[in-house]
Parts: sequence; structure tokens; C-alpha cells
Amino acid sequence: MDEISKLQELIDGSDNIVFFGGAGVSTESGIKDFRSVDGLYHQQYEYPPETILSHTFYVREKEEFYKFYRDKLLEKTVGTDCVERAKPNAAHITLAKLEAAGKLKAVITQNIDGLHQEAGSKKVLELHGSVHRNYCEHCRKEFDAKYMFHSLGIPVCDVCGSSIKPDVVLYEEGLDNSIITEAVRCISDADLLIIGGTSLVVYPAAGLIDYYNGNKLVLINRDSTPKDNQADYVFHANIGEILGAIKV
Repeated sequence: MDEISKLQELIDGSDNIVFFGGAGVSTESGIKDFRSVDGLYHQQYEYPPETILSHTFYVREKEEFYKFYRDKLLEKTVGTDCVERAKPNAAHITLAKLEAAGKLKAVITQNIDGLHQEAGSKKVLELHGSVHRNYCEHCRKEFDAKYMFHSLGIPVCDVCGSSIKPDVVLYEEGLDNSIITEAVRCISDADLLIIGGTSLVVYPAAGLIDYYNGNKLVLINRDSTPKDNQADYVFHANIGEILGAIKV
């Protein structure tokens, strides 16, 4: 039995599937990750990306933060005359279909681009927040990604004039406890856990795999991960290629 057929069999025989994904799910939609050869960590800026995307930098250097935020985290999400907007790929679409069929119970993602929701997924636990949610730090009015992208300098609230902060988890900030708790519950209850497009080196998110109690753990990632030896089935391939071949 080939690998795709085996995965198809696992999915067909499961009714409580949970998917946990990282940057590799979105790279096939044209959104760069942080650690690959051509990712954000390997590009040249006045400051390293991990510094720019820290809470301290956001507080001290908001204008510089927003230059990076617009250019690298919003442009592909919003789309412009020069840059095509990122769209869901085969992996996003298959996962949404599995949920609609009642087989997949949750998508847990480290991504902040909202592509799972655009593909049709309903229960998406966003560990690191979303660029589509931004809020005034004073009156809490919410703003979308397009408003942020087209703003100038430090974006300010059109009601009270205070600065607007993205609802994304920056370095030095903690994850939302309610989201982590629900992610742990979903993974603990799953009969099939599919992990894809993540190197499983970023904690605490990578530690979620330890809450899985079943015996159908599938890892799909282009490169090997430190958790490969814990998986029951490992695919070293692009996740869109693998999940796109699944029939729902």
C-alpha cells in the first residue's frame, strides 16, 4: 500500500481528527516562513526579524515595527497592484472539506494569515493570533488588515486617536491560555492527529504533540523534525501535495 493510500485509510477510519499546522502550510500559498533558506530570518533588515517582532521593539520603535509589519506580514494577505494576494492551497481546502464532512474537529495553527478560515474551516485555534484582528489600545475598537496596510506611520484609531496593536503574539508575549487549553483538549481527545508544515522546534506550541493519547500520529513536513521518531507515519513532502490527494 502506498503512502497516500495508507493516509486515506487512516482518515476514512477516523471520526475525531485534529490537524496541527505551522508555516509550511502557508508557504505553498506564497507566504514566506521565518526559518527556511528564503524565509524572513535570512533577509537583511536594519534589525533582525526576531527583534522587530518582539514586544519590547513594538513599544519602543512602533514606526519601524509597522514598516516591517506592512511589508512582510500584511502585503501578501491584503494584496496590491504589484503583489498577488495569498489564497488557500490544497491543504487548506482538504482540511475544510474534512471538517464539513464531520471528520475533522479542529485546526490548530501557528499561522496568522487567516487562510484556513478563508478556505472554509470553522473551528480554527490560532495560537499566535491573526493579522486580520487589530485593536485600539485605548478604546478597543477593532480594525481589519486592509485598514492597517493602508495606514501611514503608526496606525491610529479613527475614534480616539490612540495607536492600534495587531492581535498577534509577539516575542516576549505569552500565548492565550484559553486557546492553549482548548488545543490540549482537542489533541487529547483526537483519534487521529495530523501534524503538518511545522519543524516542531518552537515551544510551547511544539509541546502540544505530547498531549496526544492515540496511536495514529501522522507527521507531514518537507524536512525531518525532532519528533519524527514519535510518529506512527511520516511523510517528507509538501503538505499540499499529500493532503490534496486525499478524497473526502
